[in-house]
Amino acid sequence: MPFLLALPFLALCVLSVAGAVYYAIVWLRVLHARRVLPRLRAALDSPPPASWPSMCIVVPAHNEEDVIEGLARSLLAQDYPALRLVFALDRCTDDTERRLRAVLADNERAEVVTIDACPEGWAGKTHALHAGVTRSRGAAGAALLLFADADTLFDPALCRAAVGTLVQRDLGLLSLLAELSSDLWFERTVQPAAGFELIRQHPLDIVNRASKPRAFANGQFMLFRREVYDRLGGHALVKGELLEDIAFARHMNRRRKRDPARWGVLMSDGLLACRMYRSWDAFQRGWKRIYTEAASRKPRRLTEWAIRQLVTGIALPGAALASIGAGVAMLALPDRPLALALLLCGFASLLTTLLALTRVYRDQGLPARCALTYPFGALWVARLMFRAARDLRGGVATQWGGRSYTRPIKP
Repeated sequence: MPFLLALPFLALCVLSVAGAVYYAIVWLRVLHARRVLPRLRAALDSPPPASWPSMCIVVPAHNEEDVIEGLARSLLAQDYPALRLVFALDRCTDDTERRLRAVLADNERAEVVTIDACPEGWAGKTHALHAGVTRSRGAAGAALLLFADADTLFDPALCRAAVGTLVQRDLGLLSLLAELSSDLWFERTVQPAAGFELIRQHPLDIVNRASKPRAFANGQFMLFRREVYDRLGGHALVKGELLEDIAFARHMNRRRKRDPARWGVLMSDGLLACRMYRSWDAFQRGWKRIYTEAASRKPRRLTEWAIRQLVTGIALPGAALASIGAGVAMLALPDRPLALALLLCGFASLLTTLLALTRVYRDQGLPARCALTYPFGALWVARLMFRAARDLRGGVATQWGGRSYTRPIKP
């Protein structure tokens, strides 16, 4: 076959090899992280500390009537021996408070803080958490402060496992990645791709390494030693942030030379569950906010991430399939070496892609077959990022937690 006619097929081979290399690296990185990072449940098998430090769980809630009862019951069921609960109800206009108080039933370990207004300069969630800490009895003398989202569910042993891990690893902050629900169509198709992109930006083996860690945390579950939280300045330090979790980690990273407190981020090992968004519209708004803040409100960075999604999530797997198809079609032609090269490169790329993605999806609690939907999810994630960049450039306000935030672009 003349070189010019063979050039498109050679390009398919090159793209397939690139896909094989890329997803082999992803696969190896995931396996490495699983090997070097501890399992949260392992702390349950270790000898307990001589005395459990007192802990207060602070939960912010803005119109969470659909989920607050489930969380409250799971917190009351904790087998941690020195636990207090604080629910900070932030400008609720639904049935959240009544449902919550019905579950708590004057339990002496729990208290409710009601918030009528959010001051200027504060994000709603950060102000609610600040109020929960400063206006409650339970948080006043607690040695540990745990901040958890209202849409999470705790296994009865979660607090013991988390505190045991915090103590064993000598951390100032332990954050966990919840196992996300997968009942709705977008939770099975788009959400895994969205979560994979966030972890790709913050690989857990790099986040948890002792030297030059990458700043990352997850606001669904953040367990602080009280002295570390106070030295940072509490939630007043991040009062205007819409991703207070990563903001805390970035501040800790900048202070590492004068404050050696370390942070860790681990998978929850099936002990923490979460339904982040209950509708497709809320899902899109929420992830646009997450990516916007994770990109430090830089439209160019969002655009670059979106293009990477299209390349790695659609172009590389598509090239593998096209290479296999072209190779099969060319087997009947005289140029069999090129056909065999196409088949070899295509199958190698497809195999490594499936190995990596099935591992990623299974780590998110999803069956391996869901990995077949990854290109569709990657397309939607790229679309969300392009829209987030467009909204930033256009000055479109972010709607979150009952408030509107106009976020300035950062160069």
